[in-house]
Amino acid sequence: MQEKLKNTGIEIGLYTLGDLCPDPYTGQTIRAHQRIKEIIEAAKLADEAGLDLFGVGEHHRLDYATSSIPVVLAAIAQTTKCIKLTSATTVLSTVDPVRLFEDFATLDLISDGRAEMIAGRGAFIESFPLFGFHIDDNDALFSEHMELFLKLNEQERVSWQGRFRPALTNAEIAPRPLQKELPIWVGIGGTPESAERAGRFGVGMAMAILGGDPERFKPLADVYRKAGAKAGHASEKLKIGVTGHGYISRTTQQAKEEFYPYYANYWSYVNRQRGMGGSVSKEDFEQMTAPNTALFVGSPQQIIEKILRQHELFGHQRFLAQIDIGGLPFQKVAEGIELLATQVMPIVKKETSK
Repeated sequence: MQEKLKNTGIEIGLYTLGDLCPDPYTGQTIRAHQRIKEIIEAAKLADEAGLDLFGVGEHHRLDYATSSIPVVLAAIAQTTKCIKLTSATTVLSTVDPVRLFEDFATLDLISDGRAEMIAGRGAFIESFPLFGFHIDDNDALFSEHMELFLKLNEQERVSWQGRFRPALTNAEIAPRPLQKELPIWVGIGGTPESAERAGRFGVGMAMAILGGDPERFKPLADVYRKAGAKAGHASEKLKIGVTGHGYISRTTQQAKEEFYPYYANYWSYVNRQRGMGGSVSKEDFEQMTAPNTALFVGSPQQIIEKILRQHELFGHQRFLAQIDIGGLPFQKVAEGIELLATQVMPIVKKETSK
């Protein structure tokens, strides 16, 4: 097992949304049972390789395998030893904060203090009608649920009253996590309002940068830190993470040739889910994977350079790659984990710890 580097440089990890996307070559789609097993195995490999973090995202659709994130992470906790475990993300607007806190506090006990949560409003809206919420209330729900969750995280007994949930009167909040408090991040997709809110709450901010020039996200990092300082939060609490799609191979050309069919397949599939048309041409893909873009596709050196360029822009503390999209076979995912851990992570940590 590769020796894990503690407290040196930025954290490096992986996340998955558990999509059940048909293989672009065979047209076959694996079952949710196999997908869950592969996610658990990927997390085990990531832990053994010394990566810092593994995240699982939430969807409530038949074409995704992961709707119950704490259950999946608890299973991962039993087959891993060191890697931190996080949601990526939890749709906070449509879940009861008390139940959510209990689930993640229990996960923290099971995992010996490795549980975290990235909360977001969600890119898909299926959870709103499923759990009896209105999409028009998304902003208000998210803010109220976050405020309550942070209070639950701080206090063993809570009295609280809000708009969307029955009041609490000296309620016992159990169990308590092994950590003093659960680490909480807010996932954002690109709006200044979301960045400002994350700073105001004084929690970490995870930016989903899926393409284009990452420099366009620099103002969001500035808004976040400014809002956090204005709210009186210490600078060390204001941590930034970057998440994005990735694929690593021995050379950049090999990576692009291998990944293009799966990446084009992924976006065609996601666009159909959203009632949109269009696909990614090879010409588009060449531009998307250029050195100055945020799509992490290439050789280990190319990935290192992209991460370091973003670190110059944001000064972020965490990088998470999603490397299992579009029906990509598990063997390719496993190879990507090895390359990320052995070829990319040591250099990135060394360069960002200076």
